[in-house]
Amino acid sequence: MSGSGRGRDVMALPGLDESAWGKSRGLDGDGPPYPLVRHLLDAAAMAAYLWDVYLSANQRRAIAGGLGCSLEQARGVVALCAGLHDIGKISGFQFCSRHGKAHLSETFLADVGKIGVERVGHDVAGMQAASAVLEALGFEDAGEGSAVRRIAEVIGGHHGRFHRNDYRRNAQWAVLERLGGRAWAVQRQLHAQAVHRLLGEVKVPDSFDAGTAVLVTGVVILADWLVSQTAYVRGRQRALEGSLADHFHCSRADAPALLRQAGLEPVELVYQGFSQSYGIDGDPNPLQRSVMDELPAAAGGGRKGGIMLVTAAPGDGKSETALEAVRVLSQVFDTRGYAFVLPTMATSDQMYGRVAASLRRQAAGGAGLTLLHSMAWLNAAYADEDLQGGDGVLVCDGDEQPGAARSEADLRPRRWLRGMKRALLAQFAVGTVDQALMSVLPVRHNALRLLGLSGKAFIVDEAHAYDPYMQVLLGRLLNWLGMFGVPVVLLSATLPVSVSDRLIKEYLQGTGIKRSELKKRQFQAPYPGWLYVDADSGACTPMSPVRRQEQAAVRSMDLEVQVEPVAHSAKAGARGRLAVIERLLEPVAVGEGGCALVVCNTVGEAQQTYLHLQERYASLAGEELLLVHARFPGDVREERTAQVTGGMGRGGPRPVRRIVVATQVVEQSLDLDADLVISDLAPLALLLQRAGRCWRHENWWTEHGYPGGRGRPGWAGAPRLVVLDPLADGGKVPVQWGEVYAEHLLVETAEVMAELDGTAIAVPGDVQELVERVHGDRADRFDWDDPAKSAAFSAYRGGQMAARGIADVVVVPRARSLWELHEMHHLEGAEDEWEAATRLGADSVRLLCVHQQSDGRITLDAVGHEDLPAVDAEPTASEVRRVMRRTIPVRADWFTGAEAGAHQPPASWTEHPMLGEIRLLRQPVVDGLAQAVQVGTKTLRLDTELGLVRQ
Repeated sequence: MSGSGRGRDVMALPGLDESAWGKSRGLDGDGPPYPLVRHLLDAAAMAAYLWDVYLSANQRRAIAGGLGCSLEQARGVVALCAGLHDIGKISGFQFCSRHGKAHLSETFLADVGKIGVERVGHDVAGMQAASAVLEALGFEDAGEGSAVRRIAEVIGGHHGRFHRNDYRRNAQWAVLERLGGRAWAVQRQLHAQAVHRLLGEVKVPDSFDAGTAVLVTGVVILADWLVSQTAYVRGRQRALEGSLADHFHCSRADAPALLRQAGLEPVELVYQGFSQSYGIDGDPNPLQRSVMDELPAAAGGGRKGGIMLVTAAPGDGKSETALEAVRVLSQVFDTRGYAFVLPTMATSDQMYGRVAASLRRQAAGGAGLTLLHSMAWLNAAYADEDLQGGDGVLVCDGDEQPGAARSEADLRPRRWLRGMKRALLAQFAVGTVDQALMSVLPVRHNALRLLGLSGKAFIVDEAHAYDPYMQVLLGRLLNWLGMFGVPVVLLSATLPVSVSDRLIKEYLQGTGIKRSELKKRQFQAPYPGWLYVDADSGACTPMSPVRRQEQAAVRSMDLEVQVEPVAHSAKAGARGRLAVIERLLEPVAVGEGGCALVVCNTVGEAQQTYLHLQERYASLAGEELLLVHARFPGDVREERTAQVTGGMGRGGPRPVRRIVVATQVVEQSLDLDADLVISDLAPLALLLQRAGRCWRHENWWTEHGYPGGRGRPGWAGAPRLVVLDPLADGGKVPVQWGEVYAEHLLVETAEVMAELDGTAIAVPGDVQELVERVHGDRADRFDWDDPAKSAAFSAYRGGQMAARGIADVVVVPRARSLWELHEMHHLEGAEDEWEAATRLGADSVRLLCVHQQSDGRITLDAVGHEDLPAVDAEPTASEVRRVMRRTIPVRADWFTGAEAGAHQPPASWTEHPMLGEIRLLRQPVVDGLAQAVQVGTKTLRLDTELGLVRQ
């Protein structure tokens, strides 16, 4: 008979005591808590089902390969790891709940040993007790790298952070004494034996690869979360089966519904052909056709994955090319779905809509699709009811470490695929690259992120947009994905060969190809075109020359280059920057009309330019003059972006005249076609990105007709890029540009542009060569005869080396270099996501501009109709959405020197995971107008036309 008098059954070992509890918080308090052994069996059953249904075939192969055993045996090992994950709760954890302690039997209470001498979390307790438990099951600890030690590390990491284990015999005995007396050790063994028997007494292999163990830990975490949902545990608690065998049978029967309700059940897409699947009006272009026709043969012979680089000019349909590539590669390598990552939230939001539409056309059932970025849940695609309700997850029950992060159950939104850490688990995901890069930073639950990424194809858009720091992180992520055989597609219009070569080699190292072999090779894709590298053989397959020539002909364009020397001084006269812009825009503003894009390097200059044009051309009305930048409230920026893309995209309707003044927000992935692009001097790759918005759809319109029948204005005889160059004739980098761009890159670009002035850039023919001239690795950059240029180059290279050095310090080890799992969390105190940086630079905060009315009320609007919500109560999901959609990302150092507490949110917001981090700009309202507020050394005010103004 068990000590509690409950749960005696024919399969349980004599003496197994079910009074040891696993879940208590949030359950019915009238009866005993949920027995630990039952929870362990729930997790084991769920892990086995995840293996069968959720994991893709490439993940199963990777795990079996890392264990050196058959797929069936690997399945059993994964289930056993999940079934033992909470074995450490047979420790001082049992006293963390009054309710749980009240139902403990005398078996435990009479032999507490040295419990209480030192507090130990149950994850660490389980890791420390695992060797003895596994030895009792008949498994031998064969030393470093053995399966026994690795399973102990997996158990220790099931709360998202791996720990160092001390395997010295004396240290092990000292630890076990703190986990209770002999009776406690016996119960740990009996609980483990019950799980082991019901799993069919699975055999554990001799070794267990460390990288594979990280992936298995992700499965264990997911299984634990799925069966720890409050409603599920409460239901099982109320109707416990009479035997453990019956309980395990029910757990296995429950697993499909839990996976389905979480939105994690895989779906099979029904391919509808290229045009229908992607909503393209017309046939695939030569680039896309080549992937459909040539990639299957290139990838067909491999079994370890492969990496593909697609290079083409902006507007060449690289996104659809990538989706076709992953369709082919997923069939070859048995992955399911894809993650599509981009550099910004704005580009992610736009791509999310395109992918969602594509999935609707192809999915027989509802495909799991999530948007991945910090503000994703504010997207209009997520209704308010999706942001509240849902079950909490009982992942901790009392032994959280002091000062620990908010529990998983407190995250908002709380729906299963809305949580920040869980969104990557969906079959399809679109979002910022930052969410994927968290997988290779020493943050909590990085193993769960790797699980989510390792079963699906991985697409990286705008691969040129990442600085050296992010390139190191991206390379390390590709290294891990290579180990798991994940097919990868990199997309870029302006990626230097040196960068693409490093990224491809990182991936191939992860697949097992030796670094010494890779040093002898260089991987370069044709431009335009693609290069596929097979991870099994290392064989390279480029796009065929015939298709490449066809693509170049279809997309060919001679981009006229005009360089205008400018001065940023107000006294510069006709050479002044604003005067030059005014002259260039006259045909648009007062002449025949047309569409022009003016791209500024700073928000301040964009605002200044807009005001000047508004004053000079007062006849421009409505949407004929638009301002777009990142310092508008989120809802306003979304509206303005839609205005711009709606009229200047491929489908029109094209306006008679429109001038768009913008910042770098228009450089990436936005579908704009301008008759003329005017740009401040910027690094050459970015100038080409900006120029990609010039005559973007000309070839399409030539073949299919202009939207509404309105063609180009007469003055626009050819696509033209005008570069406003302040360095011409010995000028300097404007002070107001600060450190937006490295001086070295600006100087190099200015020299190249001076050579091109009055000529044309052949797109795509000249693009790669120009990129290499400015951004490629060259040995002749240092100019002894020009000290200023040499100093700029030295500063640039030094900054690059420093950024890479910082990244090398923070990033996790390469997949095949990992020796012990605690190396995944090698930086003390950096395990929480907000303490790890995916980008270098100034920290940012979100600013909410509110209005201080004369009667003391704080309102969201200047006229005083919308009171600030939830000032004295917990905010609802709709209120949180309403607030967060009006926030603006700004640099945190703006508030240096600001009066303490002046910009803090209401007290009722401080504990909220999002509202608590907001800064408030309380603008006094005088005569209906918001007044500027002193913040540090500058003033801030929100202008309805200009956005946030800082002076």
